[in-house]
Amino acid sequence: MEPIIQESELPPEPEATRRDANVTESSRANRGWWDRNADDYQIEHGTFLGDDRFVWGPEGLDEVEAELLGPPEDLKDKDILEIGAGAAQCSRWLASQGARPVALDLSHRQLQHALRIGGPVPLVQADAGVLPFKDGSFDLACSAYGALPFVADPVLVLKEVHRVLRPGGRFVFSATHPIRWAFPDEPGPEGLSVAASYFDRTPYVEQDEEGNAVYVEHHRTIGDRVRDIVAGGFRLVDIVEPEWPAWNTQEWGGWSPLRGNLIPGTAIYVCVRD
Repeated sequence: MEPIIQESELPPEPEATRRDANVTESSRANRGWWDRNADDYQIEHGTFLGDDRFVWGPEGLDEVEAELLGPPEDLKDKDILEIGAGAAQCSRWLASQGARPVALDLSHRQLQHALRIGGPVPLVQADAGVLPFKDGSFDLACSAYGALPFVADPVLVLKEVHRVLRPGGRFVFSATHPIRWAFPDEPGPEGLSVAASYFDRTPYVEQDEEGNAVYVEHHRTIGDRVRDIVAGGFRLVDIVEPEWPAWNTQEWGGWSPLRGNLIPGTAIYVCVRD
C-alpha cells in the first residue's frame, strides 16, 4: 500500500463550526475525510475491530451475542449488504457464517484496507444515497456506524436500502446515541456536563481556510430517527442501547468506561421491510 502521509505534508487544522451542509457537500467532505484518515483509523482501531468480527460500536457489542440480524445459523446463503463497511470486518464475519455479503463504502482508501486484509467479500465504492443495485437484491442489510451519521438526508438512504431489500428483509444500523449531541465529545469528566441543546440539529462541520467542509456529521434526535425510518418505508421493531461492559477498559474518542457507565453512547435501530 502507499505510505501514510508525512506530517510535513499535512494541511492546517480545520476549523470546527456548526452550520448547514447539504447532501452534496456532506458526501464530498466525508469521502475526502475518510480517504485521508483511513490509515490512522485502522491503525488505532483495527485491533479492537479485528479482521473478521462484527462489532456494533465502541462498547464492543458483538453480533455473535446480539443476533440483531438473526441467529447465526439463519445467515447461511443470505445476500447481505453492509453499508459504510470500512475495511469490511463485519462482512468478513458474515461470510464466515455462510452468508453472501457485499461491502459498500464511500471511501476508496477504506476499501483498500479491506483488500489488504483480504477475503472473499465483493467490495463496492458508492454513495449510500444512490445504491448501485437492482430492486430486491438483498435479504438483509446492516451498517455499524456507517453512512447514517454523516448524511444530510437519511430518508434518502433509508429509501434506497428499502428498495434493494426483499420483502421481509431486515435493516439494522448503529449510530452515535442522540443524547451525546448535548455533551462535549470528551471521554473524561469534562464530557459529563450538558453543553449544547439536544434539540439543535445544526450539523457539526469542520472546514478549511476557504470555508469548504472537510468533515460533516449530522444530528438526529431519537424521534427524528423513528420518523425517518417510517418515512423510508420500514417498520421499527427495536432500539438497542448497549450498556458498557466491564471487560472493555479502552477509550474510543468520546466513548469511555466513565461515560459509558452513566449515559448511552450508541443506539442500534432494528428495522423490517414488510
